[in-house]
Amino acid sequence: MTTLEFRPADRPPNVDILWGMKPQEIDLILSAARPRRFSAKSVMTHQGDPSDYFLLMWKGRGRFFYITPTSKKLILLWIKPGETFGVAGLSRRPYPYLASSETVQDSVVLAWDGPTIIALGERFPRLLENVIYLTFEYVSWYIAAHSALVSESAKERLANLLVALGPSIGEVVSDGIEIDVTNQELADSVNINLYNATRIVSEWQKIGAIRKHRGKIVLRSPKKLFRSLHRIT
Repeated sequence: MTTLEFRPADRPPNVDILWGMKPQEIDLILSAARPRRFSAKSVMTHQGDPSDYFLLMWKGRGRFFYITPTSKKLILLWIKPGETFGVAGLSRRPYPYLASSETVQDSVVLAWDGPTIIALGERFPRLLENVIYLTFEYVSWYIAAHSALVSESAKERLANLLVALGPSIGEVVSDGIEIDVTNQELADSVNINLYNATRIVSEWQKIGAIRKHRGKIVLRSPKKLFRSLHRIT
């Protein structure tokens, strides 16, 4: 992990914590951060550790994950450029990271230590307002995820996940949207075992809804995918 040079003008689009702020305020906030580089598959924050930093994904991609008491890894939200994590770093009262975060690509992250981000929040109330808004977004995601877990089948959860990942982390290719995700990662994201995830993915590949390609999944036809949910097997 090394410190990098970066230009505030190169910031990713849709940095929600900076919404509604003036250019000079944005430059000041960004210049107070320390850029860090993480190689792919690196853990950036550790579940249970003190939340000493507030972070912003600058380049690359990551995701949250949670280790259960039985050592099962659950994949939670994915982290795209422009998105923040380690929000508890804004609190004066010590609070641990509720989940871990890891990179799935080589990434550049901006990190503010606790005293720095707290001081910026006091100076720029809009920054705190934006963080509160993002906290509601996380709560909304949790409610939706919990609702799906108790009311949808494994196949439905997996279908909804693939369709959601398409515009979120996918790349447009000639025959659909290519998503950099493995069967194991899909299984860990919707709380099913690898065998069932592999079986469902294979079924969708046979009907042409998806295509497996170099360890990735190409989402070819969401309509076929959802149509398969209502077939009698």
